[in-house]
Amino acid sequence: MRNITLGMTGITTPQNAFGALPIQRVSLETAVTLLRRAHEGGMTFFDTARAYSDSEIKVGAAFEGMRDKVYIASKTQAKTPDQFWKDLDTTLSNLKTDYLDIYQFHCVSRCYAPGDGTGMYEAMLEAKKQGKIRHIGITAHLIAVAEEIAASGLYETLQFPFSYLASEREIALVRACEEKNMGFIAMKGLAGGLLTNSRACMAFMSQFEALPIWGIQREEELDQWLSFFSEDVTLDDEISAFIEEDKKALQGDFCRGCGYCMPCTAGIQINQCARMSQLIRRAPSENFKGEFWQKEMAKIEDCVDCGLCKSKCPYGLDTPNLLRKNLADYRNIISGAVEV
Repeated sequence: MRNITLGMTGITTPQNAFGALPIQRVSLETAVTLLRRAHEGGMTFFDTARAYSDSEIKVGAAFEGMRDKVYIASKTQAKTPDQFWKDLDTTLSNLKTDYLDIYQFHCVSRCYAPGDGTGMYEAMLEAKKQGKIRHIGITAHLIAVAEEIAASGLYETLQFPFSYLASEREIALVRACEEKNMGFIAMKGLAGGLLTNSRACMAFMSQFEALPIWGIQREEELDQWLSFFSEDVTLDDEISAFIEEDKKALQGDFCRGCGYCMPCTAGIQINQCARMSQLIRRAPSENFKGEFWQKEMAKIEDCVDCGLCKSKCPYGLDTPNLLRKNLADYRNIISGAVEV
């Protein structure tokens, strides 16, 4: 397994890290087991966030008493310095630690900078001065914002969605971070669960100075990633051909399932329904054809075009129309008019 260094942070870790968003969906016991197995298997970097309900608490429970053996990154969605300090204190308490290796502004719509009037960057600097955080990071979903962050040179790490579906512009962003000696943390390495070939995903990442944080909530998922500690994977001709074919199958707009559009005023499970066309084809399951999902998909007819989901989508998708396209396709599949 290749080691990478996250830019100017000096943090060196295997290019195979744990994204702790999904563990909010499992029990404390299951989460602790997964996290400890991940560490025992070779992972040293764990990424969580204040916004991930009880994820921080579970990470804290897993690594209490062994803080010096792992790197822990967390995030705040605070918009004011007061909330920043409240979030940071809560996060440190949840994680049972007195410092974070990386603290990140979470899903920003702007690049916070010194003297911009918000006081946010200054809060980060003060937290670092106090020793509560060791490195300053930031996460974004909008490419233009991410590019501004990379150009600024203000941050030690940038976290951004990155998978083998990346555009040339997104690849250029990663290269720009390399040139600035800014650590790049790759979220959504599986494109919200649409990519199912872990070997191809890992091989793609091996080309870059990028740290993928794989979202893990099941033993079998963890096993896939841990297997790469004993087997190097590189981007050969066979994997390259597979990636090209997969990219063709996913051309056009598609939902990554991030959930930032939620909740829906009409009760639609947008982050699942807006990508049902891909899910039902790429992860075939009779469950998707059952009564539950038929009812959930039917809720799309109740969409009132309020526009909230569209305005909150970090990828700029026309979510209402995407939902309707998915509903039409879904009904064709259920009726047998289209085969999957």
